[in-house]
Amino acid sequence: MPHSECLESNGGSTTYLEDKASSNKEILSAPLDYLRESPGKDIRGGLTNAFNEFLCVPEEKVKVIKRVIDLLHNASLLIDDIQDSSKLRRGVPVAHSIFGIAQTINSANLAYFVAQKELEQLTNPRAYAIFTEELVNLHRGQGMELHWRDSLQCPTEDEYMRMVGNKTGGLFRLAIRLMQGESSSDGDFVPLVETLGILFQIRDDFQNLQSDVYSKNKGYCEDISEGKFSYPIIHSIRSRPGDLRLLSILKQRSEDSMVKEYAVDYIRSTGSFRYSRQKIESLLRQAREQLRGLEEDGSNRGEKMRAILELLEIKGSSAED
Repeated sequence: MPHSECLESNGGSTTYLEDKASSNKEILSAPLDYLRESPGKDIRGGLTNAFNEFLCVPEEKVKVIKRVIDLLHNASLLIDDIQDSSKLRRGVPVAHSIFGIAQTINSANLAYFVAQKELEQLTNPRAYAIFTEELVNLHRGQGMELHWRDSLQCPTEDEYMRMVGNKTGGLFRLAIRLMQGESSSDGDFVPLVETLGILFQIRDDFQNLQSDVYSKNKGYCEDISEGKFSYPIIHSIRSRPGDLRLLSILKQRSEDSMVKEYAVDYIRSTGSFRYSRQKIESLLRQAREQLRGLEEDGSNRGEKMRAILELLEIKGSSAED
């Protein structure tokens, strides 16, 4: 359904917004609608379909859960772009550069509560508790990442993993926990989805500094301009604790392409891209092992998941890492 319908109706029977005028609805949802005009890869929707090969949740419940996750994901991107002072998202100017910071925050916050309202259509009495738990986890993770950035404090790899488990893992876990609550299956799919959350984030960190596609969609090496302690950057800084060059570049939040090229070369010189690629490959192996464990009955229900894991592989030679 079009996103404005998500903000306006609950199955066509009730209205979430007090304002009846269409113009008011369009104003309130405009930043979110703008973001959704440039759709992402919808990896979360694909994962939901893949897990449902095992969970067999009724289609009408799957649609509700997908709407919840889509609303939360896109709302979180609106907030992320403000917190990170981003310029581009999905190859177009960020929403707050069009609609302003205040209206964009309001639209994102509204989407959180619209998503919560959708839970009334689920049968699991713990749906609200699960929703709250994972949104708390998401904000805890985001808060720690912002703290490290703003205090110029490089976390350890273990601290980074815990942060990612909360921030990125939160929405991944929320979808599967809501699905498990609507399923008769007694299988536990949370360990696999937690692996996927970490895999997705480390891959995103790697691609942000190495992919031409990412440069086009978000800007060249945006994580460096943001001052973000991403996975390759953490490894690079900690591999040479007495060398302050990379830490100093992060402090500058530089938009200078030559400075960012120098930073990328430095990260490469510490073997951090190679290290990150190896971690991605290790997580892919772990996910495939976990998937095989879920197929112990000899079924072939993991085909969609295997296809997703193949898409998450880093293609091309690792020679330049």
